[in-house]
Amino acid sequence: MQANVVVMGTESVGKTALTVRLLTRRFIGEYGDIDSVYSHRFIVDGREIAVNIWDSPYSQDISVKTMLLQRKLQWANGFILAYSICDRASFNAVVRLVHAIKSSRGCPKAPVAIVGNKRDLHHRRTVASEEGRQLAINAGCLFYEVSAAENYHGVLAVFHGLIGSMRDAKRPPGLKGIVKSVSAVFTRRRTDSI
Repeated sequence: MQANVVVMGTESVGKTALTVRLLTRRFIGEYGDIDSVYSHRFIVDGREIAVNIWDSPYSQDISVKTMLLQRKLQWANGFILAYSICDRASFNAVVRLVHAIKSSRGCPKAPVAIVGNKRDLHHRRTVASEEGRQLAINAGCLFYEVSAAENYHGVLAVFHGLIGSMRDAKRPPGLKGIVKSVSAVFTRRRTDSI
């Protein structure tokens, strides 16, 4: 399987820290806020998966954001949208990105992982865990809170979870899924006509 993942967030989030932590298993404190594309291979459930990661800053400029976002939507199979639990503005940016991705014609079902970073700075928290979790539930996304500074395994769980969702999205529904869909259609018709 080949997967293309876009990682987005504002500069304050440390979204590049997530990507670099994944690739090197080390935490590096300072990064530039530039677009970068990386390739990495994972073993997930015994299968090798090649992943291309587009690590991208969030742009406040609407015209650039729209053009760039369209390119990202066409390229990606999944998204990681990161915010800092210590920065309300970064969470608000993720809310806007989730809505932009889910309302896009090409990607409403693309798997999205919403990630609250800097969990180690809980004493400076301005965004409650429940807010991130509720956003994820309402938008049909995955949700994680991690500390890229403290833990490689939390970051790895984010990427593995997203890749699992991407694999499930590609999988044909199977007999159970087809039976459920058909049952839902006929059940709905019966209750609609009463």
